[in-house]
Amino acid sequence: MRIRTLCLVLGILLSVAVVKADEESLWQLEAVDIHAPYAPAPMANGSIGILPQKEPFKVEHVMLNHVFDAAAPHVVSRVMRGINPFCLSVKIDGEAVDTSNISSWHQIIDMRRAIHRTDLSALNKANISYELCALRNLPYAGLIHVRIQARKNMMLEVRSAMDIPDDYAKSAVRYREMEAEGHPMYMLESDATSRWGYRRVAATSSFLFEGNLIKPIYDEATHELYFSLSVKEGETFCFSLIGSVCSSRDFLDPFNEAERQVIYAIHEGREALMQAHYRLWNELWQSDVRIEGDDNAQRIVRFALFNLYASCRAGSRLSIPPMGLSLQGYNGHIFWDTELWMYPPMLLLNQDIARSMLDYRFDRLPAARKKALSYGYRGAMFPWESDDSGEEATPTFALTGPFEHHITADIGIACWNYYCITHDMHWLQREGYPLLKEIADFWVSRSSYNPDGSYSIHNVTGADEYANGVTDNAFTNGAASLALQYACRAAEVCGEKIPEAWRKVGENIRILQFENGVTREHATYKGEMIKQADANLLAYPLGLITDEKRQKQDLEYYAERIDQKDGPAMSYSVYCVQYARMGEAGKAYEMFRRCYEPNLRAPFGVISETPTSNNPYFMTGAGGLLQAVLNGFCGLQITDNGIVQLPSVLPPHWKRIVVTGVGPDKQTYIRER
Repeated sequence: MRIRTLCLVLGILLSVAVVKADEESLWQLEAVDIHAPYAPAPMANGSIGILPQKEPFKVEHVMLNHVFDAAAPHVVSRVMRGINPFCLSVKIDGEAVDTSNISSWHQIIDMRRAIHRTDLSALNKANISYELCALRNLPYAGLIHVRIQARKNMMLEVRSAMDIPDDYAKSAVRYREMEAEGHPMYMLESDATSRWGYRRVAATSSFLFEGNLIKPIYDEATHELYFSLSVKEGETFCFSLIGSVCSSRDFLDPFNEAERQVIYAIHEGREALMQAHYRLWNELWQSDVRIEGDDNAQRIVRFALFNLYASCRAGSRLSIPPMGLSLQGYNGHIFWDTELWMYPPMLLLNQDIARSMLDYRFDRLPAARKKALSYGYRGAMFPWESDDSGEEATPTFALTGPFEHHITADIGIACWNYYCITHDMHWLQREGYPLLKEIADFWVSRSSYNPDGSYSIHNVTGADEYANGVTDNAFTNGAASLALQYACRAAEVCGEKIPEAWRKVGENIRILQFENGVTREHATYKGEMIKQADANLLAYPLGLITDEKRQKQDLEYYAERIDQKDGPAMSYSVYCVQYARMGEAGKAYEMFRRCYEPNLRAPFGVISETPTSNNPYFMTGAGGLLQAVLNGFCGLQITDNGIVQLPSVLPPHWKRIVVTGVGPDKQTYIRER
């Protein structure tokens, strides 16, 4: 009996261990072939983004959030790469560790802990593993922890350097040795001015050692900090590199602040730093999406959420560019991608991050007022591409800058939805309603009265950017109408008088149709190829078309007119939402797959912007993918009274979705087959 009981207990424990191992694998993304195609995935913390590569210890660059310089004289602004303090190189017995002499290479992105780990065997003499992260607890710092196990007696040399991109001029690298309360510190430092003089950037790095302190040596010729030591067979040697990058955007004195950050890290120690990092990520993951029945979809969806969490932070008053903190794509500017695609899942899962995105717009309201005035309109007219100044930053060769005005309505819609979820009356009175008021005044001045009592909006570019300078674009008109309606509701809640013009224009803006009832994208549209979903956005997310028959007509008409080659990743997500809510599980799943599969890049599942592009993670696509799951399959919807769960269906092979940490009350929503 005892043996039987013992076997039962052991069986249960083994089953639990297997379940835990399986669950842990759903938090990890792997690369096992160093020679295979490789799309890197950034490690970010909302302030800096670090882009590791497949080559041993290589970090391609560091991106700075909302730190801009001019791209060139008489050209628009461009987000800057930072000075890179995470440059490590390792020699074993005088030979550099590189792709020519390594084996057993393996990389893992651990989403739960937000670390990027590489394991390899070098020169048949050592097993090496290193972990890289952008510290969530130190927004301007990152850390690399290295573990080297000697398989033979060997001499180890480790070097640290500063990589200064060509974004800079007047750069310098220095070594500083100092002591605080008997604690010696050895730091490599650099600072530079951006090429066109807009910003000053500084970086500091230092080795962190476990146990006895090793005094590194500064190489005057190469401007590197290095140390060397012998490691005996069977011994394990560990060290870390802490680096900080600061700019004059965030600090009056970035040079000394970068140094202070590293000094703080030295005194905290690696263990304390990492525990704080893990704790903050654990808090973020209280809001998560769990898919049962499709492990591949689980990893892809969780990776999308991971990238959005990594790209912004509460209290920063910053937003997320389309490429996040991965590279200089789209110059790091802020588009409608934030409000319509990335913001909705953040609003459901993390209101503090969503608030930061709105804060970004509120802070730039004065610039939007000036833009409206400069074009002869009232209220506030937000730029299509926004940099840190809030002025128009679209290159002049792109007509989207002068004409893609729906961005102003998109911001208004995001504003009202924040109030609907939080019911933060203080915020609505102080920031929300003032913003909505300016947006409503703009749309009244932007619209034109027609003899039949309706209103038109002329000369715009809608979501479909293949159609420039058109009249009565479906999405632009629909978004403007909704923004005006929300401004009226906000005024009522705040006890303010509602201007009659807001109601009149909002209720009478034209939404055109073909004779068969299909929504017409714009007044002269005749069935041409479109860049991305436009008219379909009236059903979701705008909610202006509620008749199921009409929704289906629009879906069937436009789904195959999207540019299959160069259309961005997010369009099919709105089709997925609509089909899931209409109960068409097979069609919804088809659209779900189409919103990411053609754009997946090996080895981690980075989503590129288009099926033919190859870039680090496209955050707009991440937002669309999450909306497909949250708002589509799970049926979540924001209403004036808060979050409701609408009827919807799951893909045929999915068992259930569990969404945790939704809304201010951190509720759990479940959809089962």
